[in-house]
Amino acid sequence: MKIIIQIALAFAALAISGCAITQSVRPVTSTDIPLLCVKKNSEVFMAQFVKELQSQIDARGIKTRIYEGDKPADCRYRLEYAANWRWDLAMYLAFADLRVYDNDLLIGEANYDARAGGGRPDKFGATKTKLRELVDQLFARH
Repeated sequence: MKIIIQIALAFAALAISGCAITQSVRPVTSTDIPLLCVKKNSEVFMAQFVKELQSQIDARGIKTRIYEGDKPADCRYRLEYAANWRWDLAMYLAFADLRVYDNDLLIGEANYDARAGGGRPDKFGATKTKLRELVDQLFARH
């Protein structure tokens, strides 16, 4: 009986250890962004996501404006994003990607990926909290 428990624990440890949540951030290099235009991504189906993103960037002292289609002529700096959620007992943010550009030059990016998070309980949590961590690191120099 003892050996069966040990085998079961070994398999459980293997299953959990194979589950990964990754986060990578390359902070924005510019320290003076008077206006950041955020391109609305119609493939992100959570309406509150862009509002929360805008609110958190605004809280860092960077004025934001949402746009659709082509970048407005007066937008030197822009942010493009992607995000999706999954269901596993509850909805959770599975993936978020934020990219900041100075005209067409990528100057910062942040990525959160819990798609391989399988059995990890820390994949759950408010999108707002996970997004705040990315935004804080992305605009750490601002």
